[in-house]
Amino acid sequence: QVQLVESGGGLVQAGGSLRLSCAASGRTFSSYDMGWFRQAPGKEREFVAAISWGGSITDYADSVKGRFTISRDNAKNTVFLQMNSLKPEDTAVYYCAAQVHGSSWYDPLQYAYWGQGTQVTVSS
Repeated sequence: QVQLVESGGGLVQAGGSLRLSCAASGRTFSSYDMGWFRQAPGKEREFVAAISWGGSITDYADSVKGRFTISRDNAKNTVFLQMNSLKPEDTAVYYCAAQVHGSSWYDPLQYAYWGQGTQVTVSS
């Protein structure tokens, strides 16, 4: 079992940057693919980015490509989301999630473990 705790959210002006962290418990962290999702009020949870268990493969939603970067440090059981050039439409609760390698990255139902979320608010 994996427990996930996000941190790093906050209030930032448009054009600014934030770095989210997701700390995982458990000795099997390196065997999971990791994803970031977000959910704005009144909207469905949407895929943001994902990274393979070894860190060599990543993918991003079109809306964040070129602005966000996902990375992981398996020695520290942590996954990161560097968010640059933030826009008001990036405002949401951001969640990290873990899944067994081989499942679809884009479907939240394929993730077995979730963090509690961290709020990101981008002001215009």
